[in-house]
Amino acid sequence: MSEEVRRRLAAIDTRNPSLARMHDYLMGGKDNFAVDREAAEAMLAIAPELRDIVREHHACRTRVVRFMVSEGIDQFIDIATTLPSRHHTQQVARQLNPAVRTAFVDRDPVVLTHARALLSADPNVAIVPGDIMHVDELLADPELRRLIDLDRPVGVLVRAVLQYIPDSENPHKAVARLRDALPHGSLVAISHIVFDVRPEIAAPLSEVYARYFRRPRDVVRMRTDVARFFEGMEPVEPGLVYAREWRPESPFFSERPNKAWEVWGVARVVKAA
Repeated sequence: MSEEVRRRLAAIDTRNPSLARMHDYLMGGKDNFAVDREAAEAMLAIAPELRDIVREHHACRTRVVRFMVSEGIDQFIDIATTLPSRHHTQQVARQLNPAVRTAFVDRDPVVLTHARALLSADPNVAIVPGDIMHVDELLADPELRRLIDLDRPVGVLVRAVLQYIPDSENPHKAVARLRDALPHGSLVAISHIVFDVRPEIAAPLSEVYARYFRRPRDVVRMRTDVARFFEGMEPVEPGLVYAREWRPESPFFSERPNKAWEVWGVARVVKAA
């Protein structure tokens, strides 16, 4: 570990929870602190299935990335709120195409520090500070542009991010701006928590989130709300479905009782000739 990485790790805030570290805890990881575990356990007390949701999130991400590579995508922008692991997007994609390039995007210093420590030695990886709400700045970032050719199709993953951005901040406009900036043939994947099957826990979960993160409590969306993010794009089969239903590797997997309530969808950017 470099001295620069050590310095950044030492500067990380351990007094307040991090969504990325909470995600790591729910996955059974060790890159988390007591405050992250406390916040995660408060949510698990309301929704014990959160561990299933996190596991299915990663499984579905793997299937989505493999699909995109099979469609000819060889460059990715991964906008996420998770710590990179051994099975990150670049690792999954290059199993099918060793020349794949990936720009990992996040604004969380915890994620950026871990990503640099784990991935910075790979010349086909860029670590970019940014977020979905500042698309123009993100796509103009020199490190991203070093790796990603925006004149060719790109695979973009917007994973577990939009569910934390209230409508008052206009996330739909941000996604539309991303869509308009991407070249023809690009593929956009979005994952999002929805409350169609568990509406009774929306308010309690939102209250826990507001208490620990001091953020608005009004981000409660149903599947029809999430579908709006794909407006102006061409949906890819099977459309916007629960994670286990998105092109499962086994038909029996999608038939299990649905404990998870994260939806995934992929759509194609189509520009007029």
